[in-house]
Amino acid sequence: MISILEFVPRLALWLLLAPLLPGVINRVKAWVAGRRGPPVLQLYFDLGRLWRKSVVLSTLASPGFVAGPAVAWVAVVGAVLLVPLGPARGALSFDGDMLLLIYLLAVARFATTWAALETGSAFEGMGAAREVSYAVLSEAALITAILSLSVQSSSVVLDTMLLHSSGAGAVLLGAGLFTVLLAENCRVPFDDPNTHLELTMIHEAMVLDHSGPPLAVVLHGAAVKFLLFAVLLSEAVLPMSRLSPVASTAALIGAVGAVTVGVGLVESLLARLAFRRVPLLLTTAFLLCLFALLLAWKGGAQ
Repeated sequence: MISILEFVPRLALWLLLAPLLPGVINRVKAWVAGRRGPPVLQLYFDLGRLWRKSVVLSTLASPGFVAGPAVAWVAVVGAVLLVPLGPARGALSFDGDMLLLIYLLAVARFATTWAALETGSAFEGMGAAREVSYAVLSEAALITAILSLSVQSSSVVLDTMLLHSSGAGAVLLGAGLFTVLLAENCRVPFDDPNTHLELTMIHEAMVLDHSGPPLAVVLHGAAVKFLLFAVLLSEAVLPMSRLSPVASTAALIGAVGAVTVGVGLVESLLARLAFRRVPLLLTTAFLLCLFALLLAWKGGAQ
């Protein structure tokens, strides 16, 4: 645990930096396509505009429709406070915090799905069904990746797990976690965040009926979740324990930037997969993380 003087700046850093990453992705996509593209700070402008708008509610929606995004946002923010930032420990670090991280991400997905089903819309129900079906494989890959880090470091504390490099399995783990990042954040090739065709939407279909501040909460929570996975991926691969505090901070910033640019390039150069091919790609991500786990276990046994 850290003092309140460290806690507040750490929380502010997560919350204020997160909306920048989607802007970077959009600028990379615009650059690849030869367009000017929206400003990097566009999501900040969108969030400010949405907070000033009123909320439109379906006649079928219960209070859970508004509570769902709030619960999901709190769960994601709670998850990021467990994750260390380079040389800095997690704000809420404790023994076994890796398990809480997984559960908080699951709670966020449940709350988002719950809010989507509250509308009684066929499209939102379809998007929720696709979301949870993909989650079966993506969560399995994420859990396997965390187990690999736990075996490699002989610890169940994220601060210690993410300080050690994944060794021989770093490439496998990095590839598996990058695929999980794309799936968990509904990016191409799993989903297209810019699509407007309801029949092909996943995450966007789940928030079709949200407006005003609840939609702002959804968008900001999605940005924070993306930053969380980018930091996890970066720290899982980089040998943080071998670097000085300044070098590890610089390496983390550079790695998060590289992951963000990589997502933009993937969305620019790859097409969205057909739904029947998505399980195969997620299974591949699970196998990559599983092989990394086996390498960590084999290396620890020697």
